[in-house]
Amino acid sequence: MAKDRQSSRRARGKRVRYKVQQVRRDRPRLSIYRSSCNIYAQIIDDTVGQTLVSASTLEKEVKDSIKNGGNCEAATAVGKMIAKKALEKDIAKVVFDRGGFLYHGRVKVLAEAAREGGLQF
Repeated sequence: MAKDRQSSRRARGKRVRYKVQQVRRDRPRLSIYRSSCNIYAQIIDDTVGQTLVSASTLEKEVKDSIKNGGNCEAATAVGKMIAKKALEKDIAKVVFDRGGFLYHGRVKVLAEAAREGGLQF
């Protein structure tokens, strides 16, 4: 049984990833990681084990447009950036992997921004 926040999140992440694998249907996975200061998103092809597209608050375009990397404004910028990069590489349908984080706050905002940008999940 999980004893602290980090191990609880990892346990939830394993459950989420297992369910994502059941539903995949040959789609790449949009994986999210958030820290207190930044948020990261990457689209991964699990059949090859390769990252196809990535975006984070540490990239120059996003970093210049935001004041703080750990808020909903930053998550919106990263969501739009990942959707734009994915569509440039002809990736339209993905499976959302929240990585054990609750679908609330920055994770939810990033997912909604990616949907607005044209990704389907």
